[in-house]
Amino acid sequence: MPDSLSSAGASSFRSYRFPAEWEPCEAVWLAWPHNRDTWPGHFEPVPAAFAQFVRAIRESTPVRILATGLVAEDCRKHLQQIGLVESDSLRIVDVPTNDCWIRDYGPTFVFGPDAEKIAVDWRFNAWGGKYEPFDSDAAAGAEIAKIAGLKRLDGGLTMEGGALETDGAGRLLVNPGCLIDPARNPGVSKEQVSQRLNQCLGVEEIVWVDGGAPAGDDTDGHIDQIARFLNRENVVCAVASSEDDENYPGLEANYRKLRLWSRQTEPAVTIHRLPTPPPRKVDGAAVPQSYCNFLRLGMDRMLVPTFRSTASDRHALALLRELCPGVEVVGVDCFDIAWGLGALHCASCHEPAIARSPAAESSGG
Repeated sequence: MPDSLSSAGASSFRSYRFPAEWEPCEAVWLAWPHNRDTWPGHFEPVPAAFAQFVRAIRESTPVRILATGLVAEDCRKHLQQIGLVESDSLRIVDVPTNDCWIRDYGPTFVFGPDAEKIAVDWRFNAWGGKYEPFDSDAAAGAEIAKIAGLKRLDGGLTMEGGALETDGAGRLLVNPGCLIDPARNPGVSKEQVSQRLNQCLGVEEIVWVDGGAPAGDDTDGHIDQIARFLNRENVVCAVASSEDDENYPGLEANYRKLRLWSRQTEPAVTIHRLPTPPPRKVDGAAVPQSYCNFLRLGMDRMLVPTFRSTASDRHALALLRELCPGVEVVGVDCFDIAWGLGALHCASCHEPAIARSPAAESSGG
């Protein structure tokens, strides 16, 4: 049976390691979309688009989908329409949710002493109390740990999984806007946040990327829309496609910050510009669209959101293929999903398979 580890149980950061997303993957956890308020007036095409996302994952990796009652029935219906049925590699798990953004309320998986896999369960309050209700989402991390048969570590901070990006060897990219936030962690300092991240994730170098997030972002700047490791030597950073884009100043500031850091860190890192699609609005509201919101499925596969912006989509896929030789880079249409203010990485929670040493997994592509 899974146990719960107290804060004291994470007293030494050397006991834990936060693996990179390109390390072997046990399964991907999803939550079936059902909250129409997430896509006001535009929900109808979302389940079918999500089913295609499930299919893309399922081609190489087991999938676990949180859904209950009528939501589970809707999930089965849409999967069956594209020829997918439940099996050992495609399971619908009876857990309720409020929304589909499981990256943010699902656990962060780490490896502890003796390579034991542990689920770090952060406290979740819907991105600083922006959306009610969030009770089911807040409870889902513990439920996933229980179903997976893993020990659970209380993260001790109110935050979301999309705020974290690691190379699996002790380096972490984060944006302070979604961590040092009075709506999430009132009275908690940057130093205290750093200490807790060190304790729970085993990170030794934290890079605070604080330039800005894409317009329309409601997370206060999750890093998974801004910058991602491809491997220990390469990072892609979202930049605006033109200087006229309102995102240009903030995203350029992120790029400059990362370039400065890349000259100081070891091993050395190259920062690559990954242009976003042209700005898009739905009913007058900006839609955050970033190719950084990709999902790695182990060493040899990557699912990349596309946005029906032909030239931009082609450029992003070509660049990622060039930077990740030997990795199958697959585009997944997120035009409809993105109106909910997230894409593939936001809507997934990957569970690593086994502990590997950082040296063994140093070349993720």
